[in-house]
Amino acid sequence: MTSNESVQPPAIPVLLGVFALLSLLFTGAIFGFFYAWICSTMWGLDAADPKVAIAAMQAMNASVRNAVFAPAFFGTPVVLFATAIFAWVATYRRAALLFILAGLVYFFGGIVLTFNVNVPMNEALALIEIPPSPAEAQQIWQDYSAPWQVWNITRTIASGLALLLTGSAILTLRK
Repeated sequence: MTSNESVQPPAIPVLLGVFALLSLLFTGAIFGFFYAWICSTMWGLDAADPKVAIAAMQAMNASVRNAVFAPAFFGTPVVLFATAIFAWVATYRRAALLFILAGLVYFFGGIVLTFNVNVPMNEALALIEIPPSPAEAQQIWQDYSAPWQVWNITRTIASGLALLLTGSAILTLRK
């Protein structure tokens, strides 16, 4: 080898590269979704008339179960785990472990948390008939909004951590 030649790292297999980018896209999408609820949606609803907030949240919860949302919500851990497999096979062990960790963090902090906490809260709110009394509506909204937001912040932190782990995994692919 001459001084002009350098040792090049092995090329990242095409599937690994595609799935690494999909992992970044999916984790970014779900983090952005949860984050938007923190800094705009819930603050806006908290500032609105409680009767309007309850009706709006009921409508949003009913509409979120759709074909546009489902891939990011359910597909994120699938894509992360698939990327981990491709990375492992291509002998990028550190990246594989980071992709697995990202998938586990999101799976438990996003999906499991959502189904065990936020969905039951949403289903309970869906059954509520908006009361005519402003004071009753205010109490219902306060009882729902404050704990729902705590758990949404938890989901946001988990999905943000998954996004950071995904980015870290991608960076290790260059080494």
